[in-house]
Formats: sequence, C-alpha cells, structure tokens
Amino acid sequence: MPPVTAVKAVACHQPDQVLPVAELPGLAELTEGERETCARLGIDEVRADESLTSFDLALRAARQALAEARLTAAEVGALVLVDARVPETLMSSAATRLQAALGAERALTFSVGGLGCVSLTPALLTARGLLAADGDLDNVLVVHGSKPPTPLRYRHPVTVSGDGGAAAVLGRRGPVRVLDIVQETNGDHWDLFRVEYRDRPTARWREECRDIPQYSFRLAVESRIRLRELYERLLTRNHLTTEDISCHLSHNLSEGTFRFTEEALDVKISPTCADNLRRYGHLGPNDVLLNLRTELDRGGLAEGQRAVLLSASPVAAWSLLLVEAGEGATTHYL
Repeated sequence: MPPVTAVKAVACHQPDQVLPVAELPGLAELTEGERETCARLGIDEVRADESLTSFDLALRAARQALAEARLTAAEVGALVLVDARVPETLMSSAATRLQAALGAERALTFSVGGLGCVSLTPALLTARGLLAADGDLDNVLVVHGSKPPTPLRYRHPVTVSGDGGAAAVLGRRGPVRVLDIVQETNGDHWDLFRVEYRDRPTARWREECRDIPQYSFRLAVESRIRLRELYERLLTRNHLTTEDISCHLSHNLSEGTFRFTEEALDVKISPTCADNLRRYGHLGPNDVLLNLRTELDRGGLAEGQRAVLLSASPVAAWSLLLVEAGEGATTHYL
C-alpha cells in the first residue's frame, strides 16, 4: 500500500483592504440587470489590494503555511505552484521565482493549472503522486495567489472575485488525511469565459461569457449530472454513504450555487462557505482551502469525521476531494 497522504497545514492570506461590492470599480457601467444579479450573489465585500500581485499573495500564504507546519524552506521536498490566471511577465517562471523567494533550494519545483477554479485538484493529485512514488520525498508545498484578471471584479452572471493567497503542506502524517480525489473535464466549454487581451491595455480587459444560455442552462444541467455521478462514485469506491460525511464544503461563487449543489446532491453545504463568500467573494482555486481551514478553526471536523470538498469550473471541470480528520485513516489509490 502506498504511503498515506495528509494535510500538515493550510494557510490563507487575505489583504487588509476591504472593498464593499456596492463600491466595485466599473459597477456603474453595467446594465441595471447586471447590477441586480451582482447584488443577489450573497457577497457583501471582498479583499482588494492593488499593490499586491498574485505572486505576493502566494508568497505570503506559503510562508504562513511553512510556519504553521513548523518547517523551514530547506525541508520542502517539492513546490507546486498553481498558475495565476494572468502571468506578470511572459517567458519567465513564477514557480522558480517562488522557490528562490522562499529559499526552498532543494525542492522539486514546477507549476500546474489550466482548469480555472478546479486547478487545485491537479496540484493535489501531483502532490499525492510524488509522495507515493518517492519514499525519500516529504513536505510538498502547494501554493496559489488569486487575483481577478480584469479591473472589473464582477464576472457576469457568476460571482465577484477578491484577492487572496492560500497554501497547503502535504506529507505522510498530519491532522487531516486525504482519502480520495476524483475529477472530470469537458473541453466543449474550454472558452466559455475568456479575456481578449492582445493589443489591449489592461484597463480595457473584460472577462466575457461567450454564451450565457450555455452557461446558465446547458452547463448547469451537465454540472448537476457530473457532480451527482462523481459524488456517488467517490462514496461507493470508499464504501461510504452520505450519512458517513459530516461536512460538505463548496467553492464560493454565489448563494445560488450553494443551493444548486445542495439540490443536486441532496446534501447541506456548511454555513462556513456562505460566511466566507459574504466576506471574501470568490478566490478561484483557493475557495475550498479557505473553507477547510475555517471549518477546522471552528471545530467543525472532529477526530474521525469526514468532509467532501467540491469544486467546479466553467472551462468545464469538476472535482471532489474526500478528507478525514485525524491520523488513523486509510487512503484509496487507483
């Protein structure tokens, strides 16, 4: 049996500056219907600091995670950076820049991404694979800095994006065990949301939905089916039922998304998600890490209790992560 994968520490960094949704830049330029949709998302405010880049946010979260795991950068065996949605420069390596800034000289270093809000999942799959394949390797640091790609933080009709960094240290022992991960994608929706940027100043960048009916109806129907099938597969191959899951944590898009997921899976999303949505908005791949950290801080997962972390992205991708609090769990490997 390959070694068990555990989460040693999760850290989230939020800027101090609070931006109320009612004061979002560019809000006045939206149509009345778009403003009404934005106001109904369940987001009161986001954290926004234009002086911090996605790299800055990632670096701060990474340092916090190492401190909480009581590790030095020299003890990091691998560093996996989840790519920012917009790189600061072309033809450069943000992953090795982070390695140098941390001082993680011996860490195997690279980046993953390409799945939008679900991009945390391939990073976790990679971390688990590295730990299983190399008995001498330990302490995989997974990091992401989240900033919206455009000056307008509202993505119609989906969510409002804030700024934040998140990092997780994974190893063979820790307070939370990763039991299983499932993921699926559908390339038919690869450019459903996009930003045309070539030969345009950043002030004119806009994230646009190519086909709102496709997002609101066809993708919604497919997401309902995919999430239900993934959830059933996750539970069945781990010999569990819904009653064995103590907590369900979703990515944070809107209150409507929480209701959609609850109805699709016949489960209850933890109030932690709505609380974080209200205060921080959407943080891309960092949502589920923020929600897991908050749930643990609140004592919402006792020893031996299990949680399912759900993520979805309009590219389109879907993933579910099964974790258990405590160090006595066994892990499912394909």
